Amino acid sequence: MADETTRQRIELACPECGSVQIEPALVISTHCRSCRAHFQVREGKGVPRTIQTARFAIPRLDSDSESSVLPPLASPKLTLRRGPSPPPPRSLLMRILNPTKPPRTITCFSCAHSFETSGDAQSTQCPKCSGYVSLLNFEINERWNRFVETSGDIVIHKSGAVSGATLRCHHLTIFGTFSGTVECSGDLIIRSSGKIIGDIRCQTLRVEKKSRVEFLHPVVATSASIDGTVRGQISCTGTVTLEKRAHLQGLVRTSSLIVKSGAKHTGSIEMIKPS
Repeated sequence: MADETTRQRIELACPECGSVQIEPALVISTHCRSCRAHFQVREGKGVPRTIQTARFAIPRLDSDSESSVLPPLASPKLTLRRGPSPPPPRSLLMRILNPTKPPRTITCFSCAHSFETSGDAQSTQCPKCSGYVSLLNFEINERWNRFVETSGDIVIHKSGAVSGATLRCHHLTIFGTFSGTVECSGDLIIRSSGKIIGDIRCQTLRVEKKSRVEFLHPVVATSASIDGTVRGQISCTGTVTLEKRAHLQGLVRTSSLIVKSGAKHTGSIEMIKPS
């Protein structure tokens, strides 16, 4: 019976002070009889607890004098973390092949509030109205008639055709066919020919060379650069530049007009005060 009892008990070393004590073989945690530290038992060995706990003080015997009182044990140090830990530093090769995108300023479509966010983010939240803001980029290479709202960029390829849809984005580049409504917080770049039946609002309008575009509604922009053939009404608070291959037909409302050698304009010009 004594041998059976001995086999069911093991020797454990305290991970804090190294003191050895006898414990049952099925024990999963215990207290050190020497330093009173609480530790866990894994595979027959004592290991420190992963979660810090309070440590019991060593009781003082009545026969001990005040001078023999042991100093209090130091409390475990706690580290407060605010948010996730920073990522490890990237190697020089990774910085060259995949550089970190700089922060960018976006405008909330719900409340028109402008704020800054990370260049690598795919979505964010407006700090003013708490609205969801998508930062995804879209590439359209088929027939498309659905509404899109993102603060990322949209590219309509040559095989893409957007009709009767509203696109709200940062930059919009058109290589294919588009006949919807546009609201861009950045540039609207047109490199194709066609008729646009919807409203156009953007920061900068750029019509590239060999493009032939007809706007059925007035275009509202901050500035415009035209190097193709455009028919319609353009209203800009900034400068309208007609490149040497430009041919503009229609009313132009602008605070500054630059007409380069070779450019043509047929229609009226209305000069306004710069905003």
